[in-house]
Amino acid sequence: MAIDLVGVAEHALATLRRLGVQHAEVSVGTGRELEVSVREGEVELVKEASSSGLSVRVIVDDKVATSSTTDLKRSAVEEFLRRAIDMAAVSEADPLAAPPEPSELSTHVPKLELFDPRVEGFLADDAIAMARTAEQAAFGYDPRISSSEGASFSRSSGRSVLATSGGFLGQKDGTYVSLSVQAIADDEGGKKRNGSHWTGSRFLEDLEDPAAIGLEAAKRAVASLGAKKLETGVYPIVFDKDVARAIVGLVASCILGDAVYRQRSYLAEKLGQAIGSRWLTIVDDPFVERGPGSRTFDGEGRPVSRRAVVEDGTLKSFLLDTYSARKLGLTPTGSANGGGGIPHSSTSNLYLVAGDRPAKALLQGIERGLFVQRMMGFGFDPVTGNFSRGAEGFLIEGGQITRPIGEITISRNLDGVLHGITAVADDLSHKTATSSPSFLVDEMTVAGA
Repeated sequence: MAIDLVGVAEHALATLRRLGVQHAEVSVGTGRELEVSVREGEVELVKEASSSGLSVRVIVDDKVATSSTTDLKRSAVEEFLRRAIDMAAVSEADPLAAPPEPSELSTHVPKLELFDPRVEGFLADDAIAMARTAEQAAFGYDPRISSSEGASFSRSSGRSVLATSGGFLGQKDGTYVSLSVQAIADDEGGKKRNGSHWTGSRFLEDLEDPAAIGLEAAKRAVASLGAKKLETGVYPIVFDKDVARAIVGLVASCILGDAVYRQRSYLAEKLGQAIGSRWLTIVDDPFVERGPGSRTFDGEGRPVSRRAVVEDGTLKSFLLDTYSARKLGLTPTGSANGGGGIPHSSTSNLYLVAGDRPAKALLQGIERGLFVQRMMGFGFDPVTGNFSRGAEGFLIEGGQITRPIGEITISRNLDGVLHGITAVADDLSHKTATSSPSFLVDEMTVAGA
């Protein structure tokens, strides 16, 4: 039987009012998930689960408590809320934790296309068949594809309600599906070369063809055969779009309110300053059609809006929830997450705005450089901006991709990387909430042979 999410949330708020709570936020949600994986044609995993729960943040005399429960029976919820109030009574007062004023809350929740009703009806047998199709295509591409790390399909769906004592009530529904393949090719000396590819979307109909995913994974594995180190030096770098989004993600980690007011970001004092080249325009847009990060209100019930975080290289805005905005003396940007829990700032769909040239055109004019198709490791310090990651890709010679490159490290301060962007391609896609087209950086240090 379907849970009346609105009814549960309204009952919780009414109970809190009766118990004397001044401010509260209640989030109630349900979710369903399916994950399957096959390896060399055999099913390795089938996992399906459903969940439901209620989260609450209560504020009594500036004292805050958050808690959650999975028992949604009325009597259980009432007892749970009493315990949450008791928790608040013994916490430290924090006047800045007060919720938004009622006048600041959203009064209009736009309709976005974020829920595909077909997703919940996509059965495990269908998912297994799709994963097998993708993996079989990889094996059929080239006899040097000797094994597989598997093909995986996952789907998730969720419905939730956010209700606040300030008078906000918002509902959101969402789905997401993805398919991935990892193919392995045999190289000289017993080495194994891995090639992976994936597709993801809120809607089943927007997934790329499973066979095409498998073929691309196999092509990448075969293309990397014979990979060698590149001589240590300074080279121009072209980042493939799937790798480029990781760079945008580093910027995201430095413009979120929590990192800024805690001084855990090298960008904390650079609002209004140039932090990159004129090619750098980064937008946070909650209204991307079928976007993975799209949302109609934030985690505190504030309205959301499209926002240029960086424009033509200049840092225009941080992304702030109410608490971080108060700490910084700035205006909230409708960027809160964690409704019913501890609010924190977050991105929606954050992306580098696309350029007007094909990705291959980025190679033109590069006499000797590196095309990066994969990065490994977590070498980034947000306080200093220092960046260093393991990388794989291909040598660029005379504007053409030539031989595969592996076992190298690329490094440069992120400030230098952003200022060094000299061209941006037109291949932006929104498979993930943080995304980017391919782009060219004038130079980075490569540590190799």
